[in-house]
Amino acid sequence: MQQKRSYRRVVILAAVLLVVVFTAAAAHFFSGGLVRRTAADGMIAGRSEIHVMILGIDERKDDVGRSDTLMVATVDPDKETASLMSIPRDTRVAIEGNGYDKINAAYAYGGYTLTKKTVEQLLDVPMDYYILIDVRAFERIIDALDGIDIDVEKRMYYEDPWDDDGGLVIDIYPGMQHMTGEKAIQYVRYRDTEGDIGRIRRQQRFVRAVLQKATSPEVFAKLPEIVGEIAKSVRTDLGASDMLRFLQLMKKVQEQGLTAEMAPGNPAWYKGVSYWIPDIVEIRRMAARAAGVPFAGDVEERADSYAAKYKEEMPEGFRFDDTAQQETEAASEKAKEAGESAAKAKAETAKPPAPGAVSVTIVNSSGITGAGAEVAAILKAKGFVIRSVETGRHSDRQETTITAGGRSVDLFYGMPFPCILMEGGAKNEALVNIGRDYVKR
Repeated sequence: MQQKRSYRRVVILAAVLLVVVFTAAAAHFFSGGLVRRTAADGMIAGRSEIHVMILGIDERKDDVGRSDTLMVATVDPDKETASLMSIPRDTRVAIEGNGYDKINAAYAYGGYTLTKKTVEQLLDVPMDYYILIDVRAFERIIDALDGIDIDVEKRMYYEDPWDDDGGLVIDIYPGMQHMTGEKAIQYVRYRDTEGDIGRIRRQQRFVRAVLQKATSPEVFAKLPEIVGEIAKSVRTDLGASDMLRFLQLMKKVQEQGLTAEMAPGNPAWYKGVSYWIPDIVEIRRMAARAAGVPFAGDVEERADSYAAKYKEEMPEGFRFDDTAQQETEAASEKAKEAGESAAKAKAETAKPPAPGAVSVTIVNSSGITGAGAEVAAILKAKGFVIRSVETGRHSDRQETTITAGGRSVDLFYGMPFPCILMEGGAKNEALVNIGRDYVKR
């Protein structure tokens, strides 16, 4: 039986990580202990800023795990400012002793030490401190804050019958929501056609929501509990003897605004594997801006040199996933020339894929013998690619649902059996979960 990858290993909320950074950074700032520890010779470094590498990890028995969230927080105690750069976990980088791979593999190869070297090479910035946080701590920390208020941007629905906790259902409606830890983890675990990029945007939205909550008067009474949860959930080389004083720096950051950006680049595919190809020059330009260093002279020369080397060492066969964007831009331009609206042209290009481009997983959770094979035959006859047919962990599901990513859901209208159609999940993938309402043909 095919075991799907658990969404427990997908992502940990950036906001919680940021709270940890400010907690520890402020503690050292007010006690006079936070200083730059990494030699910055030949690297981008300003006068007072501190760089903290943040890893959200999921380590399990007999499995070292990978870092599923990677960020760099730049905290300037003198200016009382902070910025956050999110680095997609699929970013293709050179990893010392292991060639080129996704950046989240660095933790599996050599823990936070090798990850630190990899990040420093990519950004040309010294990492002064590190923070590792266990993804399972997320719900407890959000609950310690009494939940978070956030305006959900769209309908989110997703099912994963093989999640490690016995099955995952993400079901969130758009609009203002008060989220407990359980609901918040659904928000950041949700995956659709935007992939990691969409998750990073949600992380950054949540950063601001947590900062707003953490700097509110009602949180003061909860500080000991919050700090206690953080202390149990992280590993770091930052001391935290004065943790409770972090709120002063956070309040200043909240007032002045937090800069939250994603490492720029482009999506690409190589031998069936998805990657994020970083824009080296622009990433280092962003790093220099965060450090208050001019992007010129040796800094710019190093960026150009490393970018050229990166391009030279990229093997042939990479396919950049920008075709749809180019088609949309071309259609929009054509529409303008013809006097039509660009929105209409964009809508015309956003057509559902062919059934043969959609990979379907079928899970029989109905207890009806042969239902999975029958549904597979129906969909195969319609041209869909059947990835697998599996027996569910439970056999008492009441309703049959089909969850498909993006416009793929349109292809499933008119099925010859009762079903509920939901948009969700990854691009060109679908999950059919058969319930007891299925009628055998």
